[in-house]
Amino acid sequence: MTSRLPRTVALALLALSPLTLITACAEKTNSGGGAKAGVITVEATDDACKLSRTSAPSGSIAFEITNGGNKITEFYLFNPEGHIVSEVEGITPGISRKMTVKVTKAGKYATACKPGMIGDGIRGEFTVTAKRDG
Repeated sequence: MTSRLPRTVALALLALSPLTLITACAEKTNSGGGAKAGVITVEATDDACKLSRTSAPSGSIAFEITNGGNKITEFYLFNPEGHIVSEVEGITPGISRKMTVKVTKAGKYATACKPGMIGDGIRGEFTVTAKRDG
C-alpha cells in the first residue's frame, strides 16, 4: 500500500520550497557578518563628522556617508602625506553615498567632512593597519 499526499498539500510544499531556500540564504549571509558588517558608517552634519570606527585593515575599505546636516557636504580620505586618496562630493542633505577605496599601505590617515564644500573640513584621525595573514 502506498501513501500519497493530497494534491493541495504537495502543491503547498512545492510553493514553500523556494521561499525556504531564499530565507536560509539570507540568514546565512547576515549571520556571517556579510559585506555590510565591514562598512564604516559616517554621520556628517553641519558641525560634526562621526565615523562608526576609526581604523580598518589595509585592503578594500568601504564608507557609507549620510548627510544629516542642512548643507551639501563632501567626504575625503587623506593619506599620511596629506594627499587625497578618495573623495565623494555633492552629498545633499538627507542623502547617503558610498565610497569604497583600496588602501595598500598601513599608516595614520585622515578623514574629513566638508559641510558647505569649503575649507579644510572637520577632520579626524583614521588608522589603516597591516592586513593579518590567515
